[in-house]
Amino acid sequence: MALINPHINFNGNAEEAFNFYKSVFGGEFANILRFKDMPSPEYPFAEKEANKIMHIALPIGKNVLMANDVPESMGRVNENENRSKISISAESREEADKLFNGLSEGGSIEMPISDSPWGSYFGMFRDKFGIEWMVDFDPKYNGKI
Repeated sequence: MALINPHINFNGNAEEAFNFYKSVFGGEFANILRFKDMPSPEYPFAEKEANKIMHIALPIGKNVLMANDVPESMGRVNENENRSKISISAESREEADKLFNGLSEGGSIEMPISDSPWGSYFGMFRDKFGIEWMVDFDPKYNGKI
């Protein structure tokens, strides 16, 4: 079965965001590549962007959350746009609470995590970096949706 691995664009704070995500999910980065690590005459970058993230990957279970900083020359990412949400299917209510509470810290909760009318334990929020998340636990699927 194919895996879905979300990729997020940031305006220079990808490393900060991913250190935060790592503090919630645990694990270690599979890859961190900075612009200075891959100099290319085809895609020049400003010297002030040398230490920004060209690619970062955090394995989460069998999936990988990935991101990069968008170079200023390419324009800014609209952090308040209506992005697609990243959906996490937890394996227990306890895991759902841990992830929801950890990732939503400093963000804004759209729907507090609670029992939903469709039978799962569900909540939605935008984290402090503007990324939208959904967390749910459905005992019928036990985290395997």
